[in-house]
Amino acid sequence: MSPTGPDSHPDYKELRRLQEELARSVRLEPLRRLPETVAGVDASFSGEEMIAVAVLFDFATLTRVEHSFVVGRPALPYVPGFLSFREGPHLVEAVRRLSRRPDLLIVDGQGIAHPKRFGLACHLGVELELPAIGSAKSRLLGDYIEPAADRGSRSPLLVRGEPVGAVVRTRSRVRPLFVSPGHLVTIDDAVAMVLRTTAGFRLPEPQREADRLAAEIKRRLSS
Repeated sequence: MSPTGPDSHPDYKELRRLQEELARSVRLEPLRRLPETVAGVDASFSGEEMIAVAVLFDFATLTRVEHSFVVGRPALPYVPGFLSFREGPHLVEAVRRLSRRPDLLIVDGQGIAHPKRFGLACHLGVELELPAIGSAKSRLLGDYIEPAADRGSRSPLLVRGEPVGAVVRTRSRVRPLFVSPGHLVTIDDAVAMVLRTTAGFRLPEPQREADRLAAEIKRRLSS
């Protein structure tokens, strides 16, 4: 995924070239079919170790099927603009360790709502050749008008007047999520899938469970 690793010196010029090359592979197009399974992915850090988690859910019932995780040093130190190279390799491996390939990824991070139009959800979607959605708790960039207070309300997230995602109220009178397509989905698909997989909480269930498991594994490693 990247021309570097935890024990090598990062070549940021080469990473930028690779990022621009991969960004050209992003395709925003309607979902071909309703997914049967959806995986949430998230990462946590314990000292120098990264915990990458993937949790597979049945899409129709929103029940957990299985999970996998990877613990290891991240491929890069934290450098703004290169988050997907830092977290991506272990998250990709966590998804690949699932016994069943998911039909859709919900990523705790950005899709095209990113300065290079290539956030973590784009990177994972392209690398795994899967539809992927960025479901972020906070805005990275863009302008928007606060959506109405009711669940399902949305407003466009705009960069220089171009829509790059949507600000979505997944629970009434609770802070919205910043949803953007990563790969093989449209903005409308991304919003619909996030709302379809949200059940009474702010985060979609697969993402919420990945977040919970990453925190749980971090506690175990720290104890």
